[in-house]
Amino acid sequence: MENCLFCRIIRGEIPSRRVYEDKDSVAFLDINPANPGHTLVMPKKHAENIFDADDELLGRVIVAAKVISKKIKESLNADGINVIQNNGRHAGQIVNHIHFHIIPRFANDTVIISYPQIKMEDKDFEEIQK
Repeated sequence: MENCLFCRIIRGEIPSRRVYEDKDSVAFLDINPANPGHTLVMPKKHAENIFDADDELLGRVIVAAKVISKKIKESLNADGINVIQNNGRHAGQIVNHIHFHIIPRFANDTVIISYPQIKMEDKDFEEIQK
């Protein structure tokens, strides 16, 4: 997509700190990281979100995310890794090009990823399950 920020980065029109690239995907450091090493992984082909992404391409991109996650964990000696993918503005998606956040986690970091736990009745679970 012509005006998509990430498409422009992929085409090299906007500089980035690339850490990985293959024929289908690209990864670069997030300019507003949650922790050092916070990396964005995405398909080169534009898709707005997980609903629009080609299934086969998405599979190859998630494998790239796994490779990158392992390398980040090893090279930064991270204690854990969060892999986050948001879909839609209300889910926290800021750039409308599907991407995965790879966030290295450390024992004493200040990153907070939380959500309230709500109470539900059995009938509610049953209805959702249907």
